[in-house]
Amino acid sequence: MAQNEGQEKTEQPTGKKLSDARDKGQVAKSTEISSFAVFSSGMIILYVARNLLGDNLSYLATTIFSSLNELQLNISVLQLYMAKAILYFFLTLSPFLVGLMLVGLAANISQVGFKISPKAFKPKFNKFNVIKGIKNIFFSSRSYVELLKTLVKLVLVGGFTYLIMDDLVSESILLVDYTVVEILANMIDGAYSLIWKVALLYALIAASDFIFQRYKFNKDMMMTKQEVKEENKQTEGDPLIKGKIKSLQFEAAKRRMMQDIPEADVVITNPTHYAVAIKYDPVKNSAPTVVAKGVDTLAQKIKKVAVEHNVPLHEDRELARALYKLCEVGDTIPEKLFHAVAKILAYIYNLKKTKKKSIV
Repeated sequence: MAQNEGQEKTEQPTGKKLSDARDKGQVAKSTEISSFAVFSSGMIILYVARNLLGDNLSYLATTIFSSLNELQLNISVLQLYMAKAILYFFLTLSPFLVGLMLVGLAANISQVGFKISPKAFKPKFNKFNVIKGIKNIFFSSRSYVELLKTLVKLVLVGGFTYLIMDDLVSESILLVDYTVVEILANMIDGAYSLIWKVALLYALIAASDFIFQRYKFNKDMMMTKQEVKEENKQTEGDPLIKGKIKSLQFEAAKRRMMQDIPEADVVITNPTHYAVAIKYDPVKNSAPTVVAKGVDTLAQKIKKVAVEHNVPLHEDRELARALYKLCEVGDTIPEKLFHAVAKILAYIYNLKKTKKKSIV
């Protein structure tokens, strides 16, 4: 928006903005966490199943190489052995590959939770802009950051791996006297030694990247003061409209209140500023209730309606103020004011009885 240009993003992102971003698939997620989860899980699977894998691979190698002198090499034989090898590797490794896929999925869900976001699957045709795509890949600040991260990972993991591999290569000279099974077992043990050591380093990289991604995402989601105000308007409604609605609600409540005044037993007044209409129905309520209240102009209207319908007015400055402040329309009288109100109601009832007797 034009009015937001030049404004500094100083406000924390609101819940609505974070929710909208999540619906679009924009979340704070580190790919390094997923990579580390798959990497470490593969290490554990390799260690647990190393004997099984070693036996299967050694059996395959022994079967193939033991019959090389008897093979009639032609296209049909090569195709047959290739098909058997592919099937063999698939049946042997597929359970482990499926397990790693599930681990990767679980790692992603653990970071951001599970939620299907249809908006994230909608095609965005602006991504088909070749020039903009090249610019984002090679000339954006994000691409520079990702390049720097990749170089740092490459140097750290590559250097660390070189130091470990140097020792393993030196030890491999002794393998000439080993059997095929022993060589494969030694290779798997060496691979495991390499993997768990690299995994420890990668754990530090993944944790650092996770913290960085959280920080970067929160920074990108920061809002200007104007954006917060506009969102509040959208969420809560325009103040002018809200004021109009409140005004209409107040007018409706005032009309209902005026309709209830003729049923009141007494109106307690200030006498000029406050007016509170009281009604007591022992069948419906255990205590008198406030059926109308008002101050200044509204108080005068309440008294006018009360006089028109022969509802008694009783002046009690302190009680009128207390009732107005402590009670809303429809509330029962507070216990601390019940005695004072009861005396007034008793007086009004006795007055009505006296009038009836005099008329008779």
